[in-house]
Amino acid sequence: MQDDASLSPVQSPLFGAKAGPAIAHGYFTRQGGVSEGIYRGLNVGLGSNDERERVGENRARVARWFGAEPRRLATVHQVHSLDAIIVDAGYDGARPDADALVTATPGIVLGVLSADCGPVLFADPEAGVIGAAHAGWKGALGGVLESTIEAMISLGARRERIIACLGPSISRSHYEVGPEFVARFVATEASYASFFTPSGRDGHAMFDLPGLTVRRLAEAGVTAENLGICTYADEDRFFSYRRTTHRQEPDYGRQISAISIREV
Repeated sequence: MQDDASLSPVQSPLFGAKAGPAIAHGYFTRQGGVSEGIYRGLNVGLGSNDERERVGENRARVARWFGAEPRRLATVHQVHSLDAIIVDAGYDGARPDADALVTATPGIVLGVLSADCGPVLFADPEAGVIGAAHAGWKGALGGVLESTIEAMISLGARRERIIACLGPSISRSHYEVGPEFVARFVATEASYASFFTPSGRDGHAMFDLPGLTVRRLAEAGVTAENLGICTYADEDRFFSYRRTTHRQEPDYGRQISAISIREV
């Protein structure tokens, strides 16, 4: 088995330039995990049917990459909601129903899981406030990104100082949707029609979830970056719910994107 030294998370150039050494982050790939079969690699999904012990070890490796104990890795039971919770030094390992986490406490690792949805990490380096959000189409359209920003502001962050990066997620070229889906978005905002292009099937369209996510971040007043990595297309590095569905596989793994304020 590989150890946590073999983990190779993707890094954000924006965070590298703006966050400084006090904030550590990573968009983790499948590399460095102990799971096997369809879960091969670093599957951290407690909701998957992978062996619980393997998932636990994978999660522990992520925590150790940050120099933290496994119990300091904070995640939530993601339900495609708009809810962002604040995590402090009293974090007890609970996984409440929510889709974003925020903290100003050093040593806690905030993590969100994904397998096509957009993982977004946030930081106000000057205030020492960070956040992590899971933004599928429901969350991105409904306001989970804005909820995360507001929770950060409640801890002392300032909107104009917040940086945010969208990690690996499904791209437009692999995200086909039906006419009802398109109608829902256009009814919300007519200009959202620009996030859809015709597909090869009548009445269907290809959806640009990353484009929507970055636009919502920019409109919320933060500096945003998109890594431009497609989970569906890059099977060696990332799990993908839609790829699994197309192959009619019985289950799928989840990768994690995480961020932490280093303890002095």
